Amino acid sequence: MSDPLRQAKRPVTLLSGTYGHPLHPILVTMPIGAWVTSLVFDVASRIVHDPSFLTRGSLWLIAVGVFGALAAAVFGFLDLLVITPGTRAFRTALLHMALNLAVTAGYGAGWAWRALSDHYDQVEAGQITLSVVCLAVLGGSGYLGGRLAYRYGVRVADENTQAEGFTVTKHP
Repeated sequence: MSDPLRQAKRPVTLLSGTYGHPLHPILVTMPIGAWVTSLVFDVASRIVHDPSFLTRGSLWLIAVGVFGALAAAVFGFLDLLVITPGTRAFRTALLHMALNLAVTAGYGAGWAWRALSDHYDQVEAGQITLSVVCLAVLGGSGYLGGRLAYRYGVRVADENTQAEGFTVTKHP
């Protein structure tokens, strides 16, 4: 196994998770779930009679997503540090990071837009559009994150370690 590939599989610090078990992938589930649910609340706010509970809930979910994304970004950055600069994996990771930061900024702006409007009627069409665009960009970034893990093997255990899970053992 080449040195850059071996390096990309090892954590830069135990804070980023142990070998073969990085923290970044599990942390991204919180902002993704919060933001998808906020969009569901947004759409529902345009259907129900009294949308105030949905618009407030969506505002909270967006905030939870932004803070969760910032936490996930810290651990994603630690994973970026183990990838050799100049490689295709490194360029993919930089694009993945840039898209995620843009999405987080988009949701931060969306949160401010909603918070400053100081009304809890149905969510405005422009605010829903911003959320849809952010989720679409997040989907593209998620594709790149999957490419980093499943195609390039960043922070994934090497094949010899993986083979341990496929060894057939006989029980007496």
